[in-house]
Amino acid sequence: MRAKPVIPTTLARQDVEDGVTHYLVDEGSEQAALGFIAEIEQAYERLSKHPNIGSPRYAYELDIPDLRSWPLDRYPHLIFYIEREAHVEIWRVLNGNLDIPTWLESNDGETH
Repeated sequence: MRAKPVIPTTLARQDVEDGVTHYLVDEGSEQAALGFIAEIEQAYERLSKHPNIGSPRYAYELDIPDLRSWPLDRYPHLIFYIEREAHVEIWRVLNGNLDIPTWLESNDGETH
């Protein structure tokens, strides 16, 4: 399988910039900011090569067909994306602790 280009939307690019700013300013850690960038790059590379690996869970919750999510390993962020015919479109990169409502994170088995 040939890798697909990863194309972040304007909102996704802003989400990444906001994450970097958070780690630099709020956390005061250049190392955390650089690690966040490196992890985003690794995730984009993985999604480029294997776009079907993400979870479709939020597609059902949000009623957005084909939406998938992929968690970062060392940061509490989720990458939301849709695989298109010619590329992987990154919709958002959200902090699971700050940006995702608790009702979406509920694992109590209830249908929302």
